[in-house]
Parts: sequence; C-alpha cells; structure tokens
Amino acid sequence: MALSYKARRRWSLFLLLVALPVYIVLMIWVIAQFDRPPFWVELLIYVGSGVIWAFPLKAVFKGVGQADPDAPSDPLN
Repeated sequence: MALSYKARRRWSLFLLLVALPVYIVLMIWVIAQFDRPPFWVELLIYVGSGVIWAFPLKAVFKGVGQADPDAPSDPLN
C-alpha cells in the first residue's frame, strides 16, 4: 500500500526533525565506544552512515516538495 501525499509529508517531517537527530546522536555514540580510528577510516564511517539512512527512506521523501497531486484543481481557473 502506497502512502498518500499527506502521509508522506508528515512522515518526512517526523523523520527530519526527530528520527534523523536521534540517528546522528546514536551513530556518534556507537563510534565513540571504539578506540579512535585513523582519520580516513573515521571519515568513511561518518560519510557512509550519513548516506545510508537515506536509501530506505527514499520512497517517503520522493515528491514531497511538489504540489499535492491528490488535491482537487482550482475551480476558478
């Protein structure tokens, strides 16, 4: 079942304002549990974890910035 436009907008707002900051703090905490790796390894970890979160959520964010396709057209035009 596909999410409606309104549901995608709400989920994307929740993900960006709540879940993403929690994910960032969690990743920093997990990486801090280990000895500090070399700079390039640490950079790869942060870049990788910064990109990985977006792939499963691509469907939620797709088309959210566009006009609502389910909205009725303006009867005055």
